[in-house]
Amino acid sequence: MFDVKIKVSKERKVIGKRTCLNLKSYNVSELWKSFLPLRKDIANTVSDDLFSISVYDESYFIEFSPLKTFEKWAAIEVDSFDKIPSGLEVFTIAGGTYAVFFYKGLNTDFSVFQYIYNTWLPTSGYFLDNRPHFEILGKKYKNNDPSSEEEIWIPIKPVKN
Repeated sequence: MFDVKIKVSKERKVIGKRTCLNLKSYNVSELWKSFLPLRKDIANTVSDDLFSISVYDESYFIEFSPLKTFEKWAAIEVDSFDKIPSGLEVFTIAGGTYAVFFYKGLNTDFSVFQYIYNTWLPTSGYFLDNRPHFEILGKKYKNNDPSSEEEIWIPIKPVKN
């Protein structure tokens, strides 16, 4: 259904803004509206790709509820934290193994996540790892456009026999 590759990522440094959300009242647009005007002030960027990062507590997927909150970041990758513009924060995404899904479609279509967690993961030979999840919004990303493309990075670890 979706093109997936297993990749090992290095640690990534990002600068951005964060908020707490839940899936029941998921409104990430305010976060992006507050971050995007400040993006031009960030030095040492690695690329123009934007990062949408989700940080879940350890029990989030075990005791799942759409009312449970998680931390959401709007950010951009940098090569150092030497200069941090006012109003922004730093975050480090731990390196490790990820399942990377190449998704094309509307960013409001959550069926890709249902597929990842309910279909792909249980039969993949991997467990979900407790590290940040993120999407890379590159040159082909177009907000609210069915032709938009993004990469969805899900942290995984192998099932031990």
